[in-house]
Amino acid sequence: MTQDYIKALRKKVGHKPLILNFAGGVLANDKNEILLQKRSDFSSWGLPGGALEFGESARKACIRQFLEETGLKVRVKELLGVSTNFIQHYPNQDVAQAVTIEFIVELIGKTSEEVSSETLDLKYFSKDTLPNIFNEQHQLFIDHYFNRDYPFIN
Repeated sequence: MTQDYIKALRKKVGHKPLILNFAGGVLANDKNEILLQKRSDFSSWGLPGGALEFGESARKACIRQFLEETGLKVRVKELLGVSTNFIQHYPNQDVAQAVTIEFIVELIGKTSEEVSSETLDLKYFSKDTLPNIFNEQHQLFIDHYFNRDYPFIN
């Protein structure tokens, strides 16, 4: 199966609601600040991650998405949590129920300064300096991480 599974699916169903699977990660530096991505679709901050391609595991999707969106190579350390009931309305009118598996990851290398057009900026934030997060699901993962309340299922 080729990549861009969601684009191919959206060509058939348009903007109708779908259930989609996502994976991402929380990467912390030595000050326990977490890396956030300013997303181009919402022009707001969230955790790096994205949709699984058909046949791809959540672990591999997390690693791939991190590389594409941040230029960083990461390794999955452990499960942060699973969130299954969030409905996302996108600026392009797409609607999806986001089933998201979030991991805690660690940095193993940097490959490039070039990142996906989905990324406007990357920055580390402490618990006390967090910007507004683009959706409640990402905020839930961030809260569970900083409260050390994981793994969790919602």
